[in-house]
Amino acid sequence: MAMNGAESLVRTLVAGGVEVCFTNPGTSEMHFVAALDRVEGMRAVLCLFEGGATGAADGYARMADKPASTLLHLGPGLGNGIANLHNARRARSPLVNIVGEHATYHRTFDAPLTSDIEGLAGPVSAWVRTGLSAKAVAADGADAIVAARTAPGGVATLILPADTAWEEGSGIAPLPATPERPRASDEAIAHAVAALRSGEPVLLHLGDRAVRDEGRRLAARIAEKTGAKLLAMTSNARIDRGAGTVPIERLPYPVDPAREVLAPYKHVILVGATLPVAFFAYPGKPSALASPTCDVFALATPEQDQIDALARLAEAVGAPEEAPLPPLSRPDLPGDGRLDQDAIGRVLGALIPEGAIVCDESVTTGRNFFPATHAAAPHTWLQLTGGSIGLGIPMATGAAVACPDRKVISLQADGSALYTAQALWTQARERLDVVTLIWANRSYAILRHELTNVGANPGRKAIDMLTLDDPPIDWVSLARGYGVEGRRVETLAQFVDTLKGALGRRGPFLIEVALG
Repeated sequence: MAMNGAESLVRTLVAGGVEVCFTNPGTSEMHFVAALDRVEGMRAVLCLFEGGATGAADGYARMADKPASTLLHLGPGLGNGIANLHNARRARSPLVNIVGEHATYHRTFDAPLTSDIEGLAGPVSAWVRTGLSAKAVAADGADAIVAARTAPGGVATLILPADTAWEEGSGIAPLPATPERPRASDEAIAHAVAALRSGEPVLLHLGDRAVRDEGRRLAARIAEKTGAKLLAMTSNARIDRGAGTVPIERLPYPVDPAREVLAPYKHVILVGATLPVAFFAYPGKPSALASPTCDVFALATPEQDQIDALARLAEAVGAPEEAPLPPLSRPDLPGDGRLDQDAIGRVLGALIPEGAIVCDESVTTGRNFFPATHAAAPHTWLQLTGGSIGLGIPMATGAAVACPDRKVISLQADGSALYTAQALWTQARERLDVVTLIWANRSYAILRHELTNVGANPGRKAIDMLTLDDPPIDWVSLARGYGVEGRRVETLAQFVDTLKGALGRRGPFLIEVALG
């Protein structure tokens, strides 16, 4: 039976393992929308804002280890989604980003929504292609899947002119083979062995696949044999952690503490990690955080097979078959006291349920949650990777779509939550099992710290630009407006009781946590 280009593309996506489309479509995408209706096996999830769609696709990919697709409306729709495509690029999340375009013959008329879509997509994409014909667009989709899945993973943007969707297509296109991750070089292994046998302090700096459970176990074996230390990147796409896993701390975000952590090491071996650098430039402070005399080199890049490299390195240094886990105990629930960051960390350590997915966009409040949650029940922790705020609620949405049987806990700064609060509606519409914790300090707290860090001398006008208390945001009312039940808590006892209740029920729930 003949099918148009849109249906050919959707059927190719499904055949290639793409089973979810996070969408905010417009006129140019209506034939793709109709194809979604006709094709079994593709779930369509409506998002009210394109940044919610792209952030949800990122969260889905991190947990499913395969791409979802998006469906965005022309250049302005892509523009609305770019911030979270930037985060997805930094997370190396596989994502097939479909952007509608005017019909090929219509673009010459410069209609109001005409724009340079390829120019917009390029900086956040690993692969960009504009469809040229309905007969070829299914093959374009197959190539996009492979590009998204090619290590280390990335955003593959397929631009879909309207006539390539409505004209007769080719049917399902076969999927080309996905290239395997290349192995680390023997020279890199030898370099690492020499550093580990030098007698000088060595750090294994882990990211990407190396920071997941298998990678950390291999790294811990190497550390047990050689005395090297382990440290994760500041921001990581996914860490599987909790009781029974190798505990690991992250490189601190602030420049001075990060430099202090790295100062003792004469060798920093990067495994799936990038060069440790400051998030921003600061007057009188270096951009590179390791000492200028430190030997910083890559054992395996994010594009390479980090697990294979760690296994070869473990064998080369004669590492034991297992490394003992340090004794850790799950924290007890705190009693009466202040509702502050330390107490919140202990509550999370005590109450995170087994198998939970924690989506962390705490920014300031959650900076020290890791130590209190090392011995929590086994769980997965996702972070803001690219620094572009507004990811948390959409990321939790996508993670819940990917893993419907796992509780999702969203740790969310109030300022950044306002960028994509519309994703709460999608959680309600899809009946997703997400508990959102809003840290309501009613300010852009991190920016107040940054005023000092960059040496600025703020006055009243500057401080006013960083506060959210005039008028205060009523998160409970906002959540209810989107169809999500919520409660505000102002004491530690209220927080514990409300969180227990939220974790014991299914469906979306929001807790506004009042912080001084």
